[in-house]
Amino acid sequence: MSEIPTPSLKSPAAAFSPLYKQIKDLLVHSLHEGEWKPGENIPSELDLAARFQVSQGTVRKAIDELAAENLLIRRQGKGTFVATHHEAQVRYRFLRLKSDSEESAARAQSVYLQCDRQRAPQDVARVLMLRGSDSVIYIRRIMSFGTVPTVLDEIWLPGDAFKGLSIEKLQALNGPLYGFFETEFGVNMVRADEKLKAVSCDPTTAELLKVEPGTPLLQVNRVSFTYGDRPMEIRRGLYVTEHYHYRNGLN
Repeated sequence: MSEIPTPSLKSPAAAFSPLYKQIKDLLVHSLHEGEWKPGENIPSELDLAARFQVSQGTVRKAIDELAAENLLIRRQGKGTFVATHHEAQVRYRFLRLKSDSEESAARAQSVYLQCDRQRAPQDVARVLMLRGSDSVIYIRRIMSFGTVPTVLDEIWLPGDAFKGLSIEKLQALNGPLYGFFETEFGVNMVRADEKLKAVSCDPTTAELLKVEPGTPLLQVNRVSFTYGDRPMEIRRGLYVTEHYHYRNGLN
């Protein structure tokens, strides 16, 4: 795990940040260090207020922002919990593909075609902040909705963070991939940046997705980050959008 200095409420830089933002940074640091695991509840607002020597309202405002960012989940009468990709409301938050006929999140089935350890390509190493000699895990899979192949994913992961990942483990997986990363490797994907582009389907992809060569596809290039804004995944998805659309909310 990379070294991230503990934020200080008394540091000069912190003086320019609202107090609740400083508390938010401290909470994120604790999440990054694994003080509270995905799915676990965090201390109460009163306990956190005493720990950081601030008001309960300041803690609540920090937690409100982390809940809005899907890093924490509030449960009425039970407390506040660290978000996990095993949680129904979080599981598909990075999958923005929606059926044209219904607004609910698409439920996907995955078939894993490839999982290899290889030397990091130069562009992948740069984005994942790796050295040229470092290895990556390369994964290729098809995601289907119902029985219809809809997405071809190519995924690159830092090799050191995903030691022991194999095609056999992926093929035995019965749940969300990001949830598997949390449970098996302690890597929690907390946010992602994406770029979208229209492309034409090449013959190899056409055979896998069972469409005609030249079919219009939506290409989604994603970089996913864990705590501390550390990039932990590059993903290129090719989407068949004949019966689906890509939906996102803008604030």
